[in-house]
Amino acid sequence: MKIAIFSDNFYPELSGIADSIIKLATELSKLGHEICFFAPRYGAKDFRAVKLPERELDLGDKIKIKRLFSLPAAFAGAQARLVLPLFSGRLFKKFKPDIIHSQLFFGAGLEALIAARFYKLPFIGTNHTSITDFVPYAFAKKPSLKYSIWYYNRCDFVTAPSQSVFKEMLAHGFNKPHGVISNPIDINTFCLSGDKSAYKKKFGLSGNTVVYAGRLSPEKNIDVLIKAAALAKKSVSDINLAIAGSGQLEVKLKKLAKELSLENEVKFFGTLSKVDLAKLYQASEVFAIASTSETQSMVLMQALASSLPAVAVDSRALPEYVNEKNGYVVKAGDEKAMAEKFMLLLSDQKLRQDLGRGAYNFVWQFSAPNIAKNWERLYGEVIKNYKNKA
Repeated sequence: MKIAIFSDNFYPELSGIADSIIKLATELSKLGHEICFFAPRYGAKDFRAVKLPERELDLGDKIKIKRLFSLPAAFAGAQARLVLPLFSGRLFKKFKPDIIHSQLFFGAGLEALIAARFYKLPFIGTNHTSITDFVPYAFAKKPSLKYSIWYYNRCDFVTAPSQSVFKEMLAHGFNKPHGVISNPIDINTFCLSGDKSAYKKKFGLSGNTVVYAGRLSPEKNIDVLIKAAALAKKSVSDINLAIAGSGQLEVKLKKLAKELSLENEVKFFGTLSKVDLAKLYQASEVFAIASTSETQSMVLMQALASSLPAVAVDSRALPEYVNEKNGYVVKAGDEKAMAEKFMLLLSDQKLRQDLGRGAYNFVWQFSAPNIAKNWERLYGEVIKNYKNKA
């Protein structure tokens, strides 16, 4: 098959979506399929921001990348780009895809929709986000949700990484065939073997470390993790909270840690490479996430692949991926309940090991090769059904 994938987020932008679709394309190419990405054109400063050379990705002979004209969109993030849907039909002339797959519903997504209609091609959409969690103004939430429903109702099939996404969509008029497909997890990168004590020394961490990774933004509720660590410190005197990631709340969160007398226990590592993030997971005992906006959470899945038990909140998709065999789910915003789970896990090595094995066993079903085969099957079914309707 020839698969055209449109995405408003792509390399070099730091994005779970970009990471997952690049991994998916790599696995699909191993199965003999050809993929062409249609993604924003980024500027030199976007590469400098993540300390990368300004050159295109080389993903092999079966994967091509076409860049779409775009403008900076600082309102959506430091690296975000806004694609203007100008219908770049000429980009299709050589590739001639069998199916179009859209990852988001913004400018590049509109390009995908226009191309699917113009060339009469089957069209799959994936909804990675809950738009109402990311629109900052209350008056814009309802129109934004209506627009996203309008968009996905024009797809032949829609996927999402969790059932929680569809629950919201179905309540607001979504009516197309749909199903859950996880984002592919790069398990081999995160199931590192090595000397745990050496990793701890590298990061300067204690033997009782809780880790979180992700954007330092309001919807992630990282303040809850810091407050929980402060409560747990009363019983676990050497507790550390390791935080990987960057974002708008970094200064505020550091101030909170200082106010709670945790300036030495809460350690901020900034944005890490995948290899260093894998090492940070291996240097830790527990993974924690208090976010109320997750439609899956790639960092959670990476932590599970690292055999870390998880403490998560009962919001959005998190309860779909954290269960009694790999961790605990607590009420969102309840730092006391989270602290109790920190203390329980840090004080019981056997419990951590049992849940860690459960985490590793659970996440294997979402390995990149398995997810690629799921997509291969779905692409084939959608193409067949589209031809039968023609």
